[in-house]
Amino acid sequence: MAANPKEVLRSDVTDCYQTIMDVAWKFDYQAGVPKLDDLYKRAKENQWNADDLKWDTPIDPANPIIAPDHSMYYKMPFFKKLSKTQQETFGAHSTAQLLSQFLHGEQGALLTASTIAHGVPDVKAKYYAATQTMDEARHVEVYERYVKKIAIDYPMTPWLKELIDATLKTQNYMKVMIGMNMIVEGLALGAFNNMYKQTDEPLLKSITFNVMRDESRHVSFGHVFLTPTIAAMHQDEREDLAQFAFDAVMILVKGQSGGNVDPGFLKVLEVSKIDPNDFMKGMQEANELGITRELPPGQIHSLKDLMMPALVRAGLITKRSKELFEKAGVPVNADLSVLHKMEDQKSDLNVLNAERAAY
Repeated sequence: MAANPKEVLRSDVTDCYQTIMDVAWKFDYQAGVPKLDDLYKRAKENQWNADDLKWDTPIDPANPIIAPDHSMYYKMPFFKKLSKTQQETFGAHSTAQLLSQFLHGEQGALLTASTIAHGVPDVKAKYYAATQTMDEARHVEVYERYVKKIAIDYPMTPWLKELIDATLKTQNYMKVMIGMNMIVEGLALGAFNNMYKQTDEPLLKSITFNVMRDESRHVSFGHVFLTPTIAAMHQDEREDLAQFAFDAVMILVKGQSGGNVDPGFLKVLEVSKIDPNDFMKGMQEANELGITRELPPGQIHSLKDLMMPALVRAGLITKRSKELFEKAGVPVNADLSVLHKMEDQKSDLNVLNAERAAY
């Protein structure tokens, strides 16, 4: 009798579940959505090799990876009382815990992109989804290598896994694209943009810049393919997709605003020999002094600036779902200016070459 794969694979590192989706063959090789040709061309032209990055770049533990001016932790009176060793350990491991979410999220994107490639009926969309699958594999590679370089990889944040699992289990390629290319990729694009501005560490800055360029195309893919497709759908079908979009966003909102401390972050405190209760008291003291996690000017709020405008543009905010968002306290921002700026990456090859030369 053949062995059960779930029994063969280590249960502590593998999570298996069954998904079912139609496989779509397409024998008309013309693009159903003409703009996909341009997107696919950009994807081919902008491929890059992770091995070309300067992995031998030394990282000084005394020089925080995230600049202190961009981290609330370094501004906390409690943090300043810690020993130098504790500060350096916390700096490296808290960054590793954050980047581990990039790592796990990119694996989720790898799974969804490959799912889209076999489920989407448009052949040029299949072409593009194949390039995105390659992009995501490369992103997993670079973040895994970087996280191991600075510390260890940390567990996936529960709400992020819940969001990606809900996306993969939909059995509908359009919902997979909404969950990934509009919501998760919007979250990632904003986070990468902010990380790029928060760090002066050369290798991480180079990684983030390359990944961010790929992600901008992935968000564009959701718009280019889904917007005209959704516009041609019956209202009942649009409402079904709009409900999925609302439910997915609420997983993110509830996860980020919940009172539970991430288990991975507790591990960071343990490794840094910081008592969790003392740390939480230090956080409360910082909040009372006006030291908060609020994003400074010039950084991007993923939900407000990227996700919600993307959903509005695609026709996924209906009158009914808008009322649901407003009732949940989530403003529906229709301003596309930040989203358009992030997607406008067509001429970035020269910028990328300048970045590489600088580092």
